[in-house]
Amino acid sequence: MPQIRVSEAARFLGVSDDTVRRWIDNGALTGTKDDAGRVVVDGLELAHLAREQAALPEDPTRVGSSARNRFVGLVTGITADKVMAQVELQCGPFRVVSLMSSEAVRDLGLELGSVATAVVKATTVIIEAPQGKGIA
Repeated sequence: MPQIRVSEAARFLGVSDDTVRRWIDNGALTGTKDDAGRVVVDGLELAHLAREQAALPEDPTRVGSSARNRFVGLVTGITADKVMAQVELQCGPFRVVSLMSSEAVRDLGLELGSVATAVVKATTVIIEAPQGKGIA
């Protein structure tokens, strides 16, 4: 299993190194020492904790949809001309950018600071791994 250093685990979870160390001390995470003597956590255990900790606000639209990738957030940027607009949302730790018509921005009543939901439905999702970790 991959071993993740405390500082990297903290970055993935969006918490401080000290928080990860406290979680190790109180048993929420299992820490071990790597060959260099650094404290590490199991990558799979970290992934499970990250999933448990991930909580976006409830979708205010309460709409039924086949799209499973729904990110509720706040509008942090709108750049619009007469025809097209770029809308940026901050959805928890994720920045989501959408291109849409300026008319859609007006119809949705989007403005800086308003709550919106980004719905991502794609036929292609690309996943990348650090260099040297992939299969040829």
